[in-house]
Amino acid sequence: MREFINKYFTLNKVWRFVRWPVYIFGIFVALVIFVNVAVRVVSKSYIYNDINDVPKAEVIIIPGAGVFPNGALSAIFLERVDKAVELYEANKASKILVSGDNSSDAYNEVNPVRLYLISKGIPEANIFLDHAGFDTYSTMYRARDIFGVSSIIISTQSFHLPRAVFLARQLGIEASGASADIGSTSFRNYWREILANEKAVINLIFKRKPQYLGDKIKI
Repeated sequence: MREFINKYFTLNKVWRFVRWPVYIFGIFVALVIFVNVAVRVVSKSYIYNDINDVPKAEVIIIPGAGVFPNGALSAIFLERVDKAVELYEANKASKILVSGDNSSDAYNEVNPVRLYLISKGIPEANIFLDHAGFDTYSTMYRARDIFGVSSIIISTQSFHLPRAVFLARQLGIEASGASADIGSTSFRNYWREILANEKAVINLIFKRKPQYLGDKIKI
């Protein structure tokens, strides 16, 4: 009995010491789950796998992705661009906005896409470049405030679409998403979205401004 009592009081002391970290961790996990479920639920009805079901809009947005040193597009980026071409050819929108990172002379995500789109027969006058789309939040914010768009189709992969559509709609843009999935997508990309969704909500709550804004460009 004495041994049991001693163990009980020892465990009780340990619990009193660790309970607040456990509570805080539990709240954090609950918030992460809630935010990720909310992002998917809010955006689900605006995401389409069949291009014929995608509603028409002013602009097709291609979010940035990796580009190789020789200017070749990464597989993920190429899928996004090819889906945008399909959407354009299906008359879903008459303009394409390419967003990406062009933070230095040595790295440019948007110009290689412009050249690729032109090679696919897209008129250069219908291609617009956002050189400061450093993340999805900045892309959607600048689409609204710099390029003045009010309705968009986002061409990107299924792992990215819920967050992209959610952000755009929360920023007041009538947004839908077209899945650009062709090849297999690394499971790592889906895991990455878990915390990326948290960051997206924080950006919205604190109304973060992109690193660069600048003069308005009418599409």
